[in-house]
Formats: sequence, structure tokens, C-alpha cells
Amino acid sequence: MSQAIRFQAQVELAETVKVDVQKARYPHYGRYLEEFVPGQVFVHPRGFTFFPAQMEAFARNYMQCNPLYINDQYARASGFAGLVASPQMVFNVVLSLGVQNDSEKAMANLGYYDAQYLRPVYQMDTIRSLTKVIDRKERGAGKPGIVTIRTLGINQNEQVVLQYERKIMVAGQGDRPPTTPLPRSTTIPAFPWVADAEVVLPDFPESLPGGLTGPNSYFEDFPVGEIIVHANGRTITDEHLSLTYAVGNTHPLHFDSVFSSGLSGKMSGEPIVYGGLVFAWLEGLASRDVSENSVCELGFTEGYHTQPTIGGDTVAALSRVLAAEDAPGDLGAKFGIVALQLIGVKNISAATAFAEYGEDLFIKENDKKAIGKEKIEAKIFEIERRLLIRKRS
Repeated sequence: MSQAIRFQAQVELAETVKVDVQKARYPHYGRYLEEFVPGQVFVHPRGFTFFPAQMEAFARNYMQCNPLYINDQYARASGFAGLVASPQMVFNVVLSLGVQNDSEKAMANLGYYDAQYLRPVYQMDTIRSLTKVIDRKERGAGKPGIVTIRTLGINQNEQVVLQYERKIMVAGQGDRPPTTPLPRSTTIPAFPWVADAEVVLPDFPESLPGGLTGPNSYFEDFPVGEIIVHANGRTITDEHLSLTYAVGNTHPLHFDSVFSSGLSGKMSGEPIVYGGLVFAWLEGLASRDVSENSVCELGFTEGYHTQPTIGGDTVAALSRVLAAEDAPGDLGAKFGIVALQLIGVKNISAATAFAEYGEDLFIKENDKKAIGKEKIEAKIFEIERRLLIRKRS
């Protein structure tokens, strides 16, 4: 029901109100180390409706080749309710919605763990995000600490679509003013993390569409141990500034050069490309070779940004097959599960990186000191992911 109300005409007021510089306030967001309390739940603002144009634009921007994300007819013929949002888009949106509470003051993202996609996201679904603080480790006076959080993406039907754990490095408050407080409440919001989660998939038809995916990305094409050196790189331009805000990320390090150049240390200078976008570009560069025939990204873990990326850098990707097995139950007749290690490099082709560094590319960077190996400056990312992939038969 609507109502019509007549308001008074607007008049100019600025000259009649005295400026009082003592009344200025400076809102700022994120949290300092002491402001993370294990057990806290943050209900993040805004939410995000997945409009079809945004879904298609994301898939195109990040060079994703799975037709589920760009071909509505193919998606429906495969058993889905319509065009499916790229899992990378879902991840980027869910993480970005939480930045205002979780990590807008973080010094570094330390890793992604146990990410699970539990159901597809379709056009016009609206996703909101919640985070729970799991742990806070302090490392002594004047040193940043490490906060472990869990984040959920929940759709308009109160169903979890994505859940994952993340570790961030956060500085202490020191003599700085506190950040935006949580709403005063004696009730902690519900946080429906799903233990032993089941993945909700459509009823796949007897005959899946063919002819619209590459010939070499079926389950049978991934023998364990195979290394796939993906052909193309992608130069990241200043486009990343606007693409960061397009998914809702509010950390100024990624789009505010005044802020980024005012930092000290190796993060000072040009804005750093938001890591979720780097992950998406690397996944897109690999998609023709590994995920064109995937019907579900089951999740990922042990994900680390090992070096920062800035505008002008060119990124490239390699994949290594870690495991391949039949899908459970009746699903195994048509699908298999493939586990892959995805590696990202910058300012060098994937082929050149493989020729120069070989097996060292696939060793975790944080493990190298213990085994007497040098870290690779050109390596920017490492993660393990699992895909549900169609069988050729």
C-alpha cells in the first residue's frame, strides 16, 4: 500500500548553519585485533542480487568457458533451472560483502580453507553474508595477530550456498579510535554452518547436451599426476579498480591510490589487485582445459596469495591433477570428481615458468624454507580445488 505526502519546498540552508569543526566525525570500518572476539557473529550489510547481466559480464571478464555460466539453453538442457552464477562470482561476492566487518583493516589475507559450494546460485537470487569469529591469536605487543573466521553465503530462502574458513592478519588498535561497533544486542545471530554438508544438485537428464564444450576436458582426460600448462596469460589493467567494487569489496587498498601509497613496507605504492579477482582470472585461464565439462565446483582449500599483483601485471596459470575418482552413488555413472592444484604466476608465461622452476612451482611457498628451497618471486597463488566433471560416455 502506498501513500502520497506533500513535503515543504527545499530551501538553501548552508549559509544559515555555522560551521563547527569540533563536531566532525570520521567513520571507519573493519576491526582491529582486539575487536575480534571468538564467538561473535557479524551480519554483513547490503546483500547482493545476481542480475543476469552481471552474471554474464563476470564470466566474460574472467574468461570463463563453462557454458553453464554463459548459455541459458545449455544450462537448462543440463538440468539446471537456468543460467548458473559462476562459483568464482559467488565466492567474490560473499567474501566482499564481509570486508566491511571482517577485513577492511586487515594487513594480509593469509589463506582460504574448507570452502564448500552447497547449491547453485541462479539469476535474481539474492545472497547475504555472515561471519563468525573462530579464533584470535595475539603475537606480542606491537605485532599483528591472526584471526580465523568462518563465512556463510545464504540465499533468499535461508539456504547456505557457500561456506568457507579464512585467516587474516590484523594489527592491534594501539592509540587509534575504535571502529564502528556492533549493534547492541544480547542475542548472537544464528550462524547455520553446515557440518557434513550435502551438495544440492539438479536431477540431471539422461542425455546431457554435447558439442558446446571442448573435447579434452571430460573426467577421463585427467590422469593423476598430469600437469596442464595453460596457454594464455591475462594482463590486468586499471579495470581491477572498478571490478573490485562491482563485487562489493570495500577495502581501500584495492582502489584508493592515496591510501595504498601512504602505507609502509612492500604493500606501499599502487593499489593491490583484490586477490579474489586474481583467483577468478587464473581459474578462467584454466577453464578451457579443466572445467568446461564441470557441472559443479565442489570447493577449494589451502589457498594462498603468495605475492601481490598490481595493475599492469600479466598473470598465467598451471594445473596439476591430484586425484580422480567416481562420483558417489548413482552419480558415478555419469560423473567423476577431479582434484586439481591451481598455480598462478605473474609477468612470465606458464610455459616459461614451468621450464624454469619445474616441480618447485607445486611446493607450498611457506614450506620451502624448511626444506632449503627458495621462494619463487614470480609465483602469486596456490590452491587445491575439486570439480564434479562429466564422463565422456
